[in-house]
Amino acid sequence: MIRIYGVKFKSDGKVYNFKSEEVECPINVTVIVETEKGLQFGKVVSEVDNYENINKENLKDIVRISTKEDYNQYTKNLKDAKESIDFINKCVDELGLNMNVIDSTFTFDRKQLLISFISDERVDFRELAKKLAAKYHTRIELRQVGARDKAKKVGGLGVCGRPLCCSGFLTSMQSVTINMAKDQNIALNPSKINGACGRLLCCLTYEDDEYKKCACGMPSVGQTVKTEFGDGVVISLDILNRKYKVNVNNDIKEIEL
Repeated sequence: MIRIYGVKFKSDGKVYNFKSEEVECPINVTVIVETEKGLQFGKVVSEVDNYENINKENLKDIVRISTKEDYNQYTKNLKDAKESIDFINKCVDELGLNMNVIDSTFTFDRKQLLISFISDERVDFRELAKKLAAKYHTRIELRQVGARDKAKKVGGLGVCGRPLCCSGFLTSMQSVTINMAKDQNIALNPSKINGACGRLLCCLTYEDDEYKKCACGMPSVGQTVKTEFGDGVVISLDILNRKYKVNVNNDIKEIEL
């Protein structure tokens, strides 16, 4: 019987689905899984009950439940990856590269060293990759990430005073657009709608669908509408309560849909 489990590689990371035909995995058990980058150490966080719409052919396998030796290897990899950042930054300075390394991770089988960095420009890191490959004797993958990824890694407090959503509970980065702020009738002030990363607030996505539903049939500010009190101009909207105010011959009337 094929079972499908959700596995995380980091506590604040994305959940990936893996299949298992022989190994039954309790929630919170650590496992070794097969990935495109090699073997990885992860934790089972869920079991998928309804997987009719999941293509099981494309799912990688859970190899085994981890052993004490696996855990020791995993902790060694974490320590070595953390120490590697100092050497990587030293090489970056020597080569004069304009990049800021924010994370370094070995795959469980150490067949690959994955390095994340941010930069405001394209970086030619071929010489850096050669130096690192000579040092660690493994395949090197350097990935340029954005400001949101940096905020997720570094953490901090948002404009609301709470810990950043991306470093707390969000497991994937959704696309955020300026139209979401417009749909929610929020003033387009960068200090109000931008997060610590300098990009649009992730929380603009949370209620976007509800605002779109409530705004259906609502007029726009500045629009001339007919009311029971006569023709007037819409001066403000209360989208969630589906109300709007109209100036009718200098008399303000509230209309409820």
